[in-house]
Amino acid sequence: MKITGVYATPGFSGFFFDDQRAIKQGAQQDGFTYDGEPVTDGFDEIRQAGETLIVDVELEDGTVARGDCAAVQYSGAGGRDPLFKAEEYAPVVEGPVAEELVGRDATAFLDNAETLEEMQVDGDRLHTAIRYGVSQALLAAAARAQHTTRTDVMADALGTEPATEPVPVFGQSGDDRYINTEKMFVKGVPVLPHALINSVEKIGENGETLLEYVEWLVERSQELGPDDYEPRFHIDVYGMIGEIFGAPYDREEVVDYFADLEEAAAPYPIQIEGPMDVGNRADQIEAMVELREGLADAGVDVDIVADEWCNTFEDVQAFVDAEAADLVQVKTPDLGGIHRSGQAVRYCEGTETRAYLGGTCNETETSARACAHVALATNAAQVLAKPGMGFDEGYMIVENEMRRTIARRARRQQQATTDEVTADD
Repeated sequence: MKITGVYATPGFSGFFFDDQRAIKQGAQQDGFTYDGEPVTDGFDEIRQAGETLIVDVELEDGTVARGDCAAVQYSGAGGRDPLFKAEEYAPVVEGPVAEELVGRDATAFLDNAETLEEMQVDGDRLHTAIRYGVSQALLAAAARAQHTTRTDVMADALGTEPATEPVPVFGQSGDDRYINTEKMFVKGVPVLPHALINSVEKIGENGETLLEYVEWLVERSQELGPDDYEPRFHIDVYGMIGEIFGAPYDREEVVDYFADLEEAAAPYPIQIEGPMDVGNRADQIEAMVELREGLADAGVDVDIVADEWCNTFEDVQAFVDAEAADLVQVKTPDLGGIHRSGQAVRYCEGTETRAYLGGTCNETETSARACAHVALATNAAQVLAKPGMGFDEGYMIVENEMRRTIARRARRQQQATTDEVTADD
């Protein structure tokens, strides 16, 4: 089955682009937006509408497979590619990218995706968002051409055995960290609530506000959760623990604070994402290793999650090799081709580091469904509910896509078994 066309249409993503540096430097919210001037290159406002580039890959039988180019909410921060503007990149997809892909065999997913990954235009690699979105469409095209699931195509490309149960979904609350989290409890979400702790106001000058919030999580989970509910708490602090304890911080003081977090979360496990942001990958790894060793020496059972400066496949390798985290976020749009996210999850196998297949609220329903197939194909430790910050919609999309795929694969396997028995008879 040949690829006969590649088309790009600008559209909206599931959330917004935010200038993280401006927010961390104290930009004040004005309703939903922020007052002040942006400080990151490419931003016109501190918060501006998220964009996507809708990619259609047309096959010779007339069917169309879709992927969505998307970039993270905090684009241009922590070593990421610059702000993604759909109108600017549409001609790249319909020009050089289309010229490279048209005429190729749609079933050759990995070859096609790798070609895209290595492609250059005017001496530069394609923006990660382009590689991400076009590769989703290539994955869907391969599944269409082979009359199978995207999970199976990805598993074949990676040499894995897909999960037979849904991967634990990680719900994100956004700033509505109480009401949205209560929704998660009612639905029994296994990993939650993210909480968006990205300012001193939200964590407290000495971390007291976050401790109170964690205590609330325990209380309300027991009141609202289903029978035998055992959630795992996952809080993203955007480097704010490093901020409030100073830089360089006193490791003993920080370890004591993590011990307080562990106590507040008991009897449930807790993991902290992005405890500090020291400005570059090498120093970030060193700081994370130091903290992890300090927690181990003190017997503090709080997992730390790599986020800042862990963007590309090579970044994931560096954090895993250094044993700098208990859990590493594979930020799907930042790795480029979607197969690279799968390869990053696989890289964690056999190590002390678990793989969290993440991404951003600023994706689309199409990219979220594609990531659900990567999660199943690799049996990741957890997968992010996305897009958007309303929680319910993203959870529905990711969880249902996994359940639907598992049921389809089970029916197909059952039919294959029946056919084999019939043939033997």
